[in-house]
Amino acid sequence: MPTQELKLILPDGTTDAALHTPDPDQPQPGILLLPDVAGPRPVLDQVARDLAAQEYTVLLPNPFYRTGEPPLFHLPRKPGDPATAQRVAELLAPLTPDAIDRDIAAWLDFLTLHPSVAPGPVAVVGFCIGGLMAFRAAAVRPAKVAVAVSFHGGRLYQAEDPNSAHRNLPKITARLYFGHAVEDKSMPSEAIAALDQALQDWGGHYETEVYPGAHHGWTLADNPTYNQPQAERAFAKLTSILKETFPVR
Repeated sequence: MPTQELKLILPDGTTDAALHTPDPDQPQPGILLLPDVAGPRPVLDQVARDLAAQEYTVLLPNPFYRTGEPPLFHLPRKPGDPATAQRVAELLAPLTPDAIDRDIAAWLDFLTLHPSVAPGPVAVVGFCIGGLMAFRAAAVRPAKVAVAVSFHGGRLYQAEDPNSAHRNLPKITARLYFGHAVEDKSMPSEAIAALDQALQDWGGHYETEVYPGAHHGWTLADNPTYNQPQAERAFAKLTSILKETFPVR
């Protein structure tokens, strides 16, 4: 699949990004693919290529451009390791809700206007912090997002935070999907239950499920918590959602 390496000018700076397009390169539905805290890397490039092979145009940006360019980790990522935790904190620190929303708006504006993207709203797919970004994206540009998909998204429901993503639900018209880990400190069971109630009260098109045996980060093959059977199930679900969202091409 053809890939273009890009430098995108955003309100807060310039970020690196990759645009993966189908072959032959004809306008196709767009996907904004948002990485976990480890950022763009070969495993996410492969996800983007796989989606492009299904005839989608995929934009994979670096949400952590304020801190650095990939590779963002120069040491093994180990849950509970102090060095890993310190690096994660460094990467997440600049990502305030307002900063995230500014970035998302710029990425969506770029993607929806690109000649390789078919007219109409796009999909937003995210992992970990990218899952939170996908949820926020549906409210940042409601008319430009047809579906938002979050896998092991963290901090999706924060009861005491006035900027919590769930508070944006009244703005959202997109279909929403949340695939949760069975054990996730960033999205514990009580937060999942509270989000489910908020989604029910919202009344839009949504689906939420917990993946048995899956821990935070289970979908991506280079994560220590990778769970192949549940990852395959998650990506099969993603394929199904995308086909349902963009049925006629």
